[in-house]
Amino acid sequence: MLTAGGWHMVRKPRPVIRYLIFLLVHCCYRLRLRGLEHIPAKGAAVVVCNHVSFMDALVIGGASPRPLRFLMDRPIYESPWLNWLFRLVGAIPVESDRRDPGSVRRALEEVSRALRSGEVVMLFPEGRLTPDGEVHAFRRGLETILARDPVPVIPAGLAGLWGSWTSHCNGPALSKRPHRFRARVALYFGKPIPPRLARRERLEAQVRVLKGEADGWACRHSLGAPRR
Repeated sequence: MLTAGGWHMVRKPRPVIRYLIFLLVHCCYRLRLRGLEHIPAKGAAVVVCNHVSFMDALVIGGASPRPLRFLMDRPIYESPWLNWLFRLVGAIPVESDRRDPGSVRRALEEVSRALRSGEVVMLFPEGRLTPDGEVHAFRRGLETILARDPVPVIPAGLAGLWGSWTSHCNGPALSKRPHRFRARVALYFGKPIPPRLARRERLEAQVRVLKGEADGWACRHSLGAPRR
């Protein structure tokens, strides 16, 4: 027989999963957060962040005070070990139209449904993991999303995961043995930017600034990779 807590998890699993991820992330890293108050308590919004490692979504999703929907590559989404979790938290898979015609359109439609339902969606506008630890050019998909659903955009900068085995530092991600535990990881959120002002260049610049500030705390004390 399910308890009240058990029924709550069955009916609304995402807040519970978010809390469990939050505990896991804090066990793995020394996490410093700033600007969580910029994520609205209710209503739709988009969070954009630089993409460092395969742990990024877990760190950001666990840190957020609200459950996040997030776009992710379909091959990772379909992982036989983790697909159940990605489905449970409402991840949105996307593949290139070259490999799966219509995939991008379907993903954008799901993002639109989430935003119109008042949810928060997280994106990595670079579209791939950084190959060198730096922030790279943002792609055009974000502007397409905002043209359909003009919502506030919250920039975020993530630091401390470059050099981990889940990043592309010193070889492809996941191809090395884990060698860092309790590393310093900093996640800084900026003020929401109104949709009419949320151009790619401005958001990319804001993310670069936040990432640089996060570097100042995380990478200065890192025992892993050299600071970039």
